Amino acid sequence: MSTEQIDTLVVGGGQAGIAMSEHLRNNKVPHIVLEKNRVAESWRSGRWDSMVANGPAWHDRFPNMEFEDSHPDSFVPKERMAKYLADYANMIDAPIRTGVEVLKAERKKDGGFIVDTSKGRIEANRIVTATGAFQIPVIPPLVPKDEKIFQLHSFHYHNPGQLPEGNVMVVGAGSSGVQIAEELRREGKNVFLSVGPHERPPRRYRGRDNVWWLGVLGLWEAPSMAPGSERFTICVSGAHGGNTVDFRRMAGDGINLVGMTETYENGVFRFAGDLQQNIGTGDQQYLAMLDAADDYVARTGIELPEEPEARQFPPDPDCLINPISELDLAKAGITAIIWATGFRQDFSWLNVDAFDDAGKPVHQRGVSSEPDVYFLGLPWQSRRGSTFVWGIWHDAKHVADQIAIQRNYLSYRGPDERAIPAAE
Repeated sequence: MSTEQIDTLVVGGGQAGIAMSEHLRNNKVPHIVLEKNRVAESWRSGRWDSMVANGPAWHDRFPNMEFEDSHPDSFVPKERMAKYLADYANMIDAPIRTGVEVLKAERKKDGGFIVDTSKGRIEANRIVTATGAFQIPVIPPLVPKDEKIFQLHSFHYHNPGQLPEGNVMVVGAGSSGVQIAEELRREGKNVFLSVGPHERPPRRYRGRDNVWWLGVLGLWEAPSMAPGSERFTICVSGAHGGNTVDFRRMAGDGINLVGMTETYENGVFRFAGDLQQNIGTGDQQYLAMLDAADDYVARTGIELPEEPEARQFPPDPDCLINPISELDLAKAGITAIIWATGFRQDFSWLNVDAFDDAGKPVHQRGVSSEPDVYFLGLPWQSRRGSTFVWGIWHDAKHVADQIAIQRNYLSYRGPDERAIPAAE
């Protein structure tokens, strides 16, 4: 079987790979995109059935295509988001090959890379890994797999019908955890929700969505954080038209709040005594956002209605006043645990010296320390908004521009036909 040759290979056919393809095409860089499943597969099968985008339709999109069938302020369902991405790939004529898994990529001695795939071998001058931030679901090694209790990561949760009869423990109170907990409660389940440190922004304030405030306040452009200091647990929801996540209200609706999960032994969970602190810190961040928004209105004179009720919290529920420190699952009738505990990235297929001791990419805005290797879709790759659809699009432009510059630098030929750097 012959080996295919390509200038730039993009691995991953989700929103990152599609954005990368658009900008590479604009820069006239020959490339192909490999996707092991379908285009935007994680939106199709890696989300629960009722999941919607966490940002409104006017915002959670690429700049060059709108959701023509959706109200700008609506939160589109996951299947609509998948269709949007597939339609966008068709619009830009992205050279995506689906059903092709990259198995191994390593550098050739004479430059470039040899890439083994499920459909044969490819040689590429450079590689862009666009596999995204949410690859491998992480379940903490607390509850042994042989325990007689149903365990599921939020990535594999689809609807309440998957779960056995009985009550549920949800570990993790980010956007996924709170929405799943509320869905299960509405289905009549008795739900316990483990709440760790988090950021809790308002969904809307003074008639504007949170994403609008992040834009006008310049917070989307907050620069990359130091490695390991990024915060990922953000409690925001577009469910049911979009509402501010309110843990006190959730407790009032019958969800039992507990602190961060620490240990498990002999059927008993034990929790850190940090529930009040975690919710209090989230409240402080929430109020700080309202203060910043009010200051912006006062400074600019923009006419937006006041909303004093946004600063009023429900009374503290008993679970907050007297938090429980341990929970016997059998006595509480808990038959299922859902782990909304995040993801890790997997670059095991990429055999190059582009990672630190913890296995994280070493890069500047997606340009690796390893020549001809690039990354896209990393959390905080260049700014706060880097993992959002529009943020990925802008990061992709930067990476594609760097690839084009590098290609032009190496391919310019002087009058004697020598390949020399353009700077000469």
